[in-house]
Amino acid sequence: MKKAIFIFASVVALALLGYTLKYVYGKSQEKPIVFDTETPFYSDVVKKTVATGSVVPRKEIEIKPVVSGIIEEIFVEPGELVKRGEVIARIKVIPDMVSLNNAENRVNMAQIGYDNTIVDYDRNKKLYDEGVISYANFQPFDLAKKNAKAELEAAEDNLKIIREGVSSKNSASANTLVKSTISGMVLDVPVEIGNSVIELNNFNDGTTIATVADMTDLIFEGKVDESEVGKVKEGMALVLTVGAIENEEFDAILEYISPKGVEENGAIQFEIKAAVDLKENQFIRAGYSANANVVLDKRDSVLVINESLIQYENDTATFVEVRIGDQQFEKREVSLGLSDGIKVEIISGVNESDEIKMWNQPKPAEG
Repeated sequence: MKKAIFIFASVVALALLGYTLKYVYGKSQEKPIVFDTETPFYSDVVKKTVATGSVVPRKEIEIKPVVSGIIEEIFVEPGELVKRGEVIARIKVIPDMVSLNNAENRVNMAQIGYDNTIVDYDRNKKLYDEGVISYANFQPFDLAKKNAKAELEAAEDNLKIIREGVSSKNSASANTLVKSTISGMVLDVPVEIGNSVIELNNFNDGTTIATVADMTDLIFEGKVDESEVGKVKEGMALVLTVGAIENEEFDAILEYISPKGVEENGAIQFEIKAAVDLKENQFIRAGYSANANVVLDKRDSVLVINESLIQYENDTATFVEVRIGDQQFEKREVSLGLSDGIKVEIISGVNESDEIKMWNQPKPAEG
């Protein structure tokens, strides 16, 4: 009995040992790698570069006064539309005391001279009417009166200009009225009523009363890296995306490429400008940041594969691995065309029915 139990226990022990050895051996074996495949497909390939910049008006004018003084009235606010010649503000002139004193003295002297000519005129007019003197003798007194009157009017006008900045003869075109020089939208009014302003002259830029721009004529100003600038040309189509305006694109035409680059953050950048084509009901605020997609080249409905499937050999040869059996692949050279960085055009080497190995995405077999 004891012998039978011993034999049974030995058999069980050997069976357990054999199972353990088999399990350990199986675990020590590497699992086979299974590669997924992809097939070529037809798609558009667009090669483009991105320029960053902003959208600004082509004409943005700062309106400045031609006389110094204090802002008395402002007739516009930012966002309003104005026409060329429309009054946007009125300035109250603060006269210089020396000039004012001289002008007042000139008026007084002109008035004295005019009063004196009136006396001579009246005396000689009476003699002329009575026939005592001829018209030739009377004419100098008539002329002196007219000249004295003209001098008095000129002196009074000069005094009014110094005091008020406007003459009695040309009140409609007074320098105290600040007018818009273009038609457009008021972007900014940086002054308030009561602010002192300085006139535009040869020694001073003057105080800006308002900024007016034509918001129907916008341009994109951006920068292109030196590695891409040689691929862009004037007349190319651009597609603008504005960060502040979602789900909307704007067309533009490249019209300027700077001949000189500027170093920024260690890279040479070239300025570009493009005319923005605004469609009906489209509006972009001045200064919005934007990205411009410049289309360098394009292929429509061509056979492509994902660029991640391409393998390289000796830095020159390009090939893919095409499935020929169950997890069996062969190398096949391919000729490539245009690439957008994700998809690449296939000129020759494979067709749309080939299954191409995803060599960089292996996964272990289940089991």
